[in-house]
Amino acid sequence: MGYQNVTFDKESVFLIGGGAGFIGSNLCEALVNMGYTVRCLDDLSTGKYENIEPLTAKENFTFIKGDIRNLDTCLEASDGASYVLNQAAWGSVPRSIEMPLLYEEINIRGTLNMMEAARQNGVKKFVYASSSSVYGDHPVLPKKEGQEGKVLSPYALTKKVDEEYGRLYKELYGLDTYGLRYFNVFGRRQDPEGMYAAVIPKFIRQLMHDEVPTINGDGRQSRDFTYIDNVIEANLKACLASGEAAGQAYNIGAGGREFLIDIYYDLCEALGKKIEPNFGPDRKGDIRDSNADITKARELLGYDPEYDFKKGIALAIAWYKENL
Repeated sequence: MGYQNVTFDKESVFLIGGGAGFIGSNLCEALVNMGYTVRCLDDLSTGKYENIEPLTAKENFTFIKGDIRNLDTCLEASDGASYVLNQAAWGSVPRSIEMPLLYEEINIRGTLNMMEAARQNGVKKFVYASSSSVYGDHPVLPKKEGQEGKVLSPYALTKKVDEEYGRLYKELYGLDTYGLRYFNVFGRRQDPEGMYAAVIPKFIRQLMHDEVPTINGDGRQSRDFTYIDNVIEANLKACLASGEAAGQAYNIGAGGREFLIDIYYDLCEALGKKIEPNFGPDRKGDIRDSNADITKARELLGYDPEYDFKKGIALAIAWYKENL
């Protein structure tokens, strides 16, 4: 289980798009510590240099400040790379509703630039971040690939388009692409600040500072919260997957289902707080419930998540206590 026993040729070179972000920096750290050559490409628009600064002293790590909206930058960064793990995208459903044009530029054109650069440079595998948001308004649980509904936000649409390009680049050009539909990833280095912060780090920060968090909706929304190390495993195992498994998208979750209000009170208990939350309106574009069927990823990628929610949240809380 996990990713620690995943191995590649020692000469392998990994390019991490968006490598200074939450997921990207964890991928960089894992691969650097495993001894592989790692390049981090990030324009620092949402990523943070401090996330990768400890790695800059390592001989097998290179930081490239650049924008994936520039094809020449993508070509230069991926020249000689064995594997591309593209996490470079803007997240947040609410922000995408406010800035649809920017999301199109970064999440669609930027991803396409990275895919095209990988094709031109003969990269072995192109693994990219998709999202559970592509399931849209489809009501059935658990979420299963091939049973998608109407997308509810520009962010979700960008991920759906990325998956179609991934399919085409396999079918038309022979580039092995793997789309990873992340289900609510959480863990170390996830940013708790700002109006678009993810709910778990935001709640933890607010509770630690004795602030009153606001829960959008009634709190009975459910999510398949997925610890960061499961996502690292999925990316690395996708790099070793067969070509027959390429050109498709895969659910990457823990296979569980947690209700937001239950998580809130669990965090209160873990942090020794007794603070009742406020309740706000539902957020536009949000999916009500999500729960991943990870059968396809298990069978075709060998994905076998080591961390359930309970194990992951304990590690996340411990990290925030030390770092906030």
